[in-house]
This record gives sequence, C-alpha cells and structure tokens, in this order.
Amino acid sequence: MSAQPATNAAEVSADGSGPGAPGSDGLKAGLKNRHLSMIAIGGVIGAGLFVGSGAGIAKTGPGILISYALVGLMVVLVMRMLGEMAAANPTSGSFSAYADRALGRWAGFSIGWLYWFFWVVVLAVEATAGAEILEGWVPQVPQWGWALIVMVVLTAANLASVSSYGEFEFWFAGIKVVAIAAFIVVGGLAVFGLLPGSDNEGAGLAHLTDHGGFLPHGPGAILTGVLLVVFSFMGSEIVTLAAGESADPRRAVTKATNSVIWRVAVFYLGSILVVVTLLPWDDPRIADKSKGSYVAALDSIGIPHAADVMNVIVLTAVLSCLNSGLYTASRMAFSLGRRGDAPAAFAKTTSRGVPQAAILGSVVFGFVAVWFNYQWPDTVFQFLLNSSGAVALFVWLVICFTQLRMRGIILRESPDKLVVRMWLFPYLTWATIAMISFVLVYMLTDKDGREQVLLSTAVAVVVVAVALIRDRLPGARGPAAAKGADSGSKEAMLP
Repeated sequence: MSAQPATNAAEVSADGSGPGAPGSDGLKAGLKNRHLSMIAIGGVIGAGLFVGSGAGIAKTGPGILISYALVGLMVVLVMRMLGEMAAANPTSGSFSAYADRALGRWAGFSIGWLYWFFWVVVLAVEATAGAEILEGWVPQVPQWGWALIVMVVLTAANLASVSSYGEFEFWFAGIKVVAIAAFIVVGGLAVFGLLPGSDNEGAGLAHLTDHGGFLPHGPGAILTGVLLVVFSFMGSEIVTLAAGESADPRRAVTKATNSVIWRVAVFYLGSILVVVTLLPWDDPRIADKSKGSYVAALDSIGIPHAADVMNVIVLTAVLSCLNSGLYTASRMAFSLGRRGDAPAAFAKTTSRGVPQAAILGSVVFGFVAVWFNYQWPDTVFQFLLNSSGAVALFVWLVICFTQLRMRGIILRESPDKLVVRMWLFPYLTWATIAMISFVLVYMLTDKDGREQVLLSTAVAVVVVAVALIRDRLPGARGPAAAKGADSGSKEAMLP
C-alpha cells in the first residue's frame, strides 16, 4: 500500500472541491452527511454519563442539574467559537491549526500535542473499560485479550478508510441516542405515573425538593458537581475535525454548532432530570458504582434485565469513544505532521486517503498505555491519567483566546466566510474564559482536582517549552510545512 505525501491543504473547501476532495493525494471526503450528523449528535455522549453521573448526584443532590447546565453552557459557548472558525475554514487540525495562525506556532504545537496525548490515554481507559464488560460476558477470554481484540478491530476499521470510521461511529452513536431517547420517554412516563406496569409509583417533581431540598449540601456543592461532570462533555469538538473529510464541511460545521444547545439540553439535562425525579437523590442505588444511576432508575421502574441492557449501551459508548479517540488522535497527528511539528511520516496518506502512520503511531501509544494500566495501574497509569486530566479545559481556553484573534483575521481576509458568529463578541468570549479559569482554580481546592491541574500544567509547561525552543531553531519545520510557514501554517489559512 503506497503512501503519498499530503498536499498543502488537506481540508476540503466548502463546495467539496479543492485539495482535500475525493481523488486528491491528501485526506478524502469519505464522511457522508448522516455520518457527520450522528457524530455531532453522539459526540458529547460518553460512558461517563451512564456510569459516572451517580457520584455527582450523590454529592450534589438534585442541584446536579445546575452543574450540568453550567458545564453545558460552557460547551455551547466554546462550540460556538470553534464553529465560527471551523465554518470559515474546515481543517483536519481544527483548533490546533487555528491557534497556530492566531497565537503563534508554539500554541498550535503545544495544544495539538496535548490534545493528542489526552486521546491516546483515553484509548487505554476505554479499551480497559470495554474489556471488563466483555470479560464478564465471556470469561474464557482474559481481560487483556479483550482489550487487544477491541483495539485491533477498531484500528483496522480506521486504517481501511475514513468512511469505515464514519460507519462504525454512525451505529455506535445511533445506539446511544436511541437508548437515551427511550430512557427519557419511558422514565418521563413513570415519573408522572403514566407507565403501565411500573414498579415506581411516580412522585412527579417531588423528589427534587423532598429530601433536604434542591441543594441539600448547600450552593457550594454545585461547583463540586461541576468538577465531577465537566470531563464527560469532552469530545464535542470532534465534529470540527471530522468535517474536513466530508463533502460539504461548512454546512456540517454550521449544523453541528447550531444543534449543540438542544443536544446538551436533551441528552444531559433531560436524562439526569429523569433520574433525580424517579429516585430520591440519596437513594443508595444511585451511588452504586457497580451499576450506575441509569440502572438504578430502570430498576425502580421494574425494567427486566436493566443492568444487562445498560451494559450493552455502556459498551457501545465505550467503543464509540475509543473509535472516535483513535480517529481524533490520528487526525491531530496528521495535522501536526503537515505543519512540521510531528514526524513527516504522519503527514502522508495512503491511496485511500488514510493517514496510516498517524493512526499506527497513535494506537501504539494506546497499546503501551493499556499495558501500563495492567502492570502499574496505581503509579504509571495514574500519572498518565492525572497529567492529561485538565487538558480538556486547556483546550477550551485556547479555543477562546484563538477566537478573539481569528475574528479579526477572518473579517480582514475573507468576511464572506463568517457564516457562524459568536454571540455578543467579544463579551461572551471573555466571560467563557473567566468561567473556565474559575473551574481550573476551584479544582485546586479539591484533592483529586488539584493533582490533575498541577500535573497537567506541568506537562503543558514542558510541551510549551519544547515548542518555544523549536521555534528558535533554524529549519525547525520540515518540508511538509515549508510552503505554508510564511503565514503561520497555511493549513489554518482561509481559502
């Protein structure tokens, strides 16, 4: 299988033509509209919503709805900013390429590698989580064997073509979406006593206030809830990376950006509202880590085999996250390679438009991380987890600062491409920066959060230092970026 160097603009223009279009030497437009739509809808739904929400409810009470709403608001605003830049110029590097242009090479290099690091660690987490479920079903295969099988299958799918990734993600995300929609409908009927045969008598909205009030642990618990739920939203930005491999990226980005509000409202706030109205927040079943809050809610209704059904859904969410993580890490590595900030091999694609070396490089690190998880789960792997824990918030901050600069660049160079606009610019952008910064500072007051922020910051400082040193070296960027270096990474330039 011959590899071909990517052209100077792997991204696809709005009309589907250009270097990134089908038949080019770079990435190809293999994602269909239905793929992009489902990636956009399901991108923010991770296994953490199904399994991890119980801890937030137990520590915050019904007020966890405010925590989800606050984080959801941050995601909506960040996605609006990213959508503004991505609609103007869809690119495989997304916010990393835009930061390269707007803030400097050091910024694009740093946030690109940090984001790549975050997702390859996620690969190990999700592969292990999926293996635990599969081992419970088929104990004859050891857990490490299932982790290997899952990684190999999804790696093969990503190596085949971008449409294979899109097809896998379409069905994975589809199952998650249908499951949550069914949960909301069935649970909503049970809440008001309208579900025939339900074991839950249905208390209406009484459980929101009848066990110590809406905020039983006080207003401060809302911030505790924010820390517990913020990372379950990571992944909403994936659609802006994937859009560069669709036939009409500008339309896809615009549609995804405009729909993020109802996605957060329905899938997160809607489903959590069902949980805290079906059961009192202090019901011990909600905090049971072996099942999760959704299983507790279904059990209260009397849904047979609720735990087994939820295990299937959680496995789907895990595989979806792993599939998207591999795709996202490889495309970021590809973009870094094209800008001369990663090995030149990462910037090459096969005849099918697949960045083979970038995929293999990402999955190798994922395999190594899985091995660390089995060998040293409480030391080496815990360090990897904590040192990547706050990267999501760093990414959102960089998107905010980048958009502050990119708005002027877009207006100056190509104002007709400003088809998505950030609301109340620049005031809401600065307000979002303040919100994210506050969350980071507040994390320092929490034991687990403090370790994540400090280690993630230490890793970020090292990466930025490397970027600044490379910036000063003659010929730091390789041939892959030579043509675009004069204007701060042509990959991020407006067409």
